[in-house]
Amino acid sequence: MSAATFRTAVVREPNGPDSIEIIDVPVAAPGPGQIRVAIAAATVNPTDLGVAAGFFHKIGLVQQPEHTGLGWEFAGVVDAVGPGVDLAADTRVAGLVVGFDRDYGTYAEQIVVAAADVVPVSDGLDLLAAATVPLNGLAALHAVDLLGEPHARAGKLLVTGAAGAVGANVVVLAQERGWQVTGLARVGDEQFVRGLGADFTTHATPGWDAVVDPAQLNDAALSLVRDEGAYVGLRPGLGPRAERGISVTSVVTAFDGTRLADLLTRAAAGSLPARVHAVVPLDKAATAHRATAEGGLRGRYVICP
Repeated sequence: MSAATFRTAVVREPNGPDSIEIIDVPVAAPGPGQIRVAIAAATVNPTDLGVAAGFFHKIGLVQQPEHTGLGWEFAGVVDAVGPGVDLAADTRVAGLVVGFDRDYGTYAEQIVVAAADVVPVSDGLDLLAAATVPLNGLAALHAVDLLGEPHARAGKLLVTGAAGAVGANVVVLAQERGWQVTGLARVGDEQFVRGLGADFTTHATPGWDAVVDPAQLNDAALSLVRDEGAYVGLRPGLGPRAERGISVTSVVTAFDGTRLADLLTRAAAGSLPARVHAVVPLDKAATAHRATAEGGLRGRYVICP
């Protein structure tokens, strides 16, 4: 009898969406401190597009000799637990797989991860929506951390791509830190952005105390920051060069179970946006990549293997 396998999406020789392959890999039992999760949903993020395009191969973050897996965030149901794990089977969870150099990621029918790298999902939050929270929410939190606290007589923050997955979270979270937030987005996004409690604009002029740049406008966004202000980007090493005394930093997303649990609770309560643009099966991952690359999505593509 042949060993049990499951399906996952990988890239052997990166060349954009057409290089995505669906392969079968052996089912693995969870070891000490690990769980196996039957994945219900995995989110397509811009980082995944970079892997498929070969960007992270070129800068040395992918060293896999045969293939590398796609996908970072996921939601699903625990279907097996290893020794020393208190989490029960059938628990609904969401998690984040950090890093690029791996045999397979979250574009898969199942995944084995450390039990410490997931948090439970309440019954009040759909697993499709839950899958959009870990990477986008934690990235937004780190962006706001990098801003620091607004100065007493300052604190005017512009968020580019404010209607996007990360941008919308930044809009909400930065206001809680005391920032006066304005979202930069398309005309059709005004109602959504204002509904998050922020001001809205489709065209920004210079003079902002800080800019968080999920839209990756880079130099154009930096030009909007006042002297001695702050710029926060989302892709380390790809942001603009510092000038005029502006602090230039970039988000590096890491798993934080306590923070993720809070983000999921808030998403379940409706106080944090967790939007799904469309749902596709695993074998349509390339289609989702092409659509994501075109930009302008309001919510993420979610893969349901």
